[in-house]
Amino acid sequence: MYRKAFLMKLKKGCEDEYKRRHDEIWEEMKALLKEEGVYDYSIFLHKESSTLFAVQKTTSREGSQDLADNPVVRRWWTYMKDIMETNEDDSPVTIDLDEVFYLP
Repeated sequence: MYRKAFLMKLKKGCEDEYKRRHDEIWEEMKALLKEEGVYDYSIFLHKESSTLFAVQKTTSREGSQDLADNPVVRRWWTYMKDIMETNEDDSPVTIDLDEVFYLP
């Protein structure tokens, strides 16, 4: 088991829309993540800064942000780009975090 954590940034005022879209996440996206070894994934919102904190448990060192070649992921990124800070390829701007403590 591996854990990955990263930050992302929402555009101001898009917090409710972000939650709505994830409440309705595509079945094909959920299936893909599980197929690729992402079996536990949470995203938390810091409302004052519109910063998202994501943490994933995976079966390999790769996580959801490493699936750029998958067409489902590409469509999801395009779908989300209007409410998030994104890169030129529509992927969300992410800041990887290093784990410094874990209490199993």
